[in-house]
Amino acid sequence: MKFKMLFLIVGLLLSVPGFAAANDSEPVDHEEKPCNCQEDNHRHMMHKDWQAMMAEREQKLLTWVDQYTPAKKGEWTKVLKEKKTLRNQWMSPENAAKREQWKKEKMAKMEELKKQLDEGKLTKEEFMEKAHSGKKMGHWKTFHELRLAVDKKDNKKAAVLLNQLLVQMKEHNQMLKDMLKK
Repeated sequence: MKFKMLFLIVGLLLSVPGFAAANDSEPVDHEEKPCNCQEDNHRHMMHKDWQAMMAEREQKLLTWVDQYTPAKKGEWTKVLKEKKTLRNQWMSPENAAKREQWKKEKMAKMEELKKQLDEGKLTKEEFMEKAHSGKKMGHWKTFHELRLAVDKKDNKKAAVLLNQLLVQMKEHNQMLKDMLKK
């Protein structure tokens, strides 16, 4: 009996700090307040890591462009700069209403697709295809294939994939421009 009581007390002592830490955390709401990346607290660490990851990815791309398609360096630089500008415009407080409207439309579409799935009008595969069709995330797959081609030292394939990725980034920039015009 004493052993059980001791075990229970140790368990409680070990779990209380976890409850206190969970209760102390702030909910993350990126829409409420624009991110001030100069702040150095836990709320913005993931954001900083994401920015560092994207900067590293961009640097790799430019290195590969220099190596495999040097004639397109100027075009790449222009597209990457435009991408940053468009993303900053999209994420600015002035466009919060547009982002919210886009989010509502996206969620309504998802609810409709979920309803069709529940009613048996769509298979799970059809649901997934339709749910992700508007994302145009082919550039992530292309980047992965590019990385593999570079690792294998396949110069021809790397050049083809860089050109393909450039086209995809131009399309993405155009999509952002269209969303900003709405």
